[in-house]
Amino acid sequence: MLAFTFPGQGSQRPGMGRPWVEHPSWEVVEEASAVSGRDLAHLLLHADQEELTLTANAQLATFVLSLVVLDAIERVGLAPTVCAGHSLGEYSALAAAGALPFADGVRLVVERGEAMHQAAEERHGTMAAVLGADDDVVEIACQRAEADVWVANYNAPGQVVIAGDPDAVRRAGELARQAGARKVLPFPVAGAFHTALMAPARARLRKALANTAFGPCEVPVVANVDAAAHEQAADWPGLLSAQLCSPVRWRQSLGTVVDLGATVVVEVGPGGVLTGLARRATPQLKALAVATPDQLDTLVDQVAGLDAAHHAPLHQGEHLYASERVVVSPAAGVFQPDGSCPAPGPGGVPAADAGVQVAVGDQLGTVGEAAVRTPFAGTVVGFLAHPGERVVSGQPLAWLRVSESPA
Repeated sequence: MLAFTFPGQGSQRPGMGRPWVEHPSWEVVEEASAVSGRDLAHLLLHADQEELTLTANAQLATFVLSLVVLDAIERVGLAPTVCAGHSLGEYSALAAAGALPFADGVRLVVERGEAMHQAAEERHGTMAAVLGADDDVVEIACQRAEADVWVANYNAPGQVVIAGDPDAVRRAGELARQAGARKVLPFPVAGAFHTALMAPARARLRKALANTAFGPCEVPVVANVDAAAHEQAADWPGLLSAQLCSPVRWRQSLGTVVDLGATVVVEVGPGGVLTGLARRATPQLKALAVATPDQLDTLVDQVAGLDAAHHAPLHQGEHLYASERVVVSPAAGVFQPDGSCPAPGPGGVPAADAGVQVAVGDQLGTVGEAAVRTPFAGTVVGFLAHPGERVVSGQPLAWLRVSESPA
């Protein structure tokens, strides 16, 4: 039971896209550049720390690289049973759950980043992490500061982030230390995110959200605002708007992920901050980060080992393990499968004797004039797209149980 989590602003770093340049999923960067009118390759490969730290740049670069990694994970046949994202990462989570179309997601993230940057310029703020104190100690410190400072993130046990006016944040930090907090670490940011100081950004973002057509979630997405799982399209405009001025309830969200049955939490995107938080907040879960192709290989190996240990059943569209692979579309166009391969049975579970044996390079069908050939040898369990369905490049088309490593 895989939970996919997605990082937010602050996880970006210079050159974070370089490991993916030669990977087929790099095409996501080109598509995002076309939608946004921004040079995403520059941001992911060549931007220095100063340029990449700017709110508008940091958010767009983090979102796009998270979707590059997500695309790569999907290409090996792994899919989540629940998603969650930290702050900006909630947009990535909605894209992963099928509720937010890619182009709309890029446009919303551009608007959100610019709106938050403008709000921070209008009212300067800052943030700081308070370590080694309970939630109520930090909340009381903010109240006692008697100024504009609030809890912005409930990240993990003993790790709470406060934000607001710089002087108020310093005062609240001092009060928290006096009440027993071990350390207060200021963040090098110019905005008080997830507080009332972001109200101007919320007004601007609300307009963009009103023009976005959300779809139902294919898997539950746990929201920052209430730490509850949501699947209805109608919920998300209000939740994403409220998120700008509300604390991120990440520790509580991880608790919901556990309640939904997840056993492995995978951080999808740059950095590894969420993996560390998951290990502190939910030690009963196995936590992994995937930020590079090498880490993707590790994920596949780990999931394969867990599958073998627990004898977990396979469900199409729910989770495919390392002994399973998908063949993806080589192009955009209309898909026509080879008629000799079977479809999965009821509930997506194949019959024990289902499937057709194929060798590396065998043709499974066509997309337009392009041949769909398998890079794997094994058994074709069934098709994942319908005959005559219009598909995009990289979309999974056929489901195989492999008998040897891909060529």
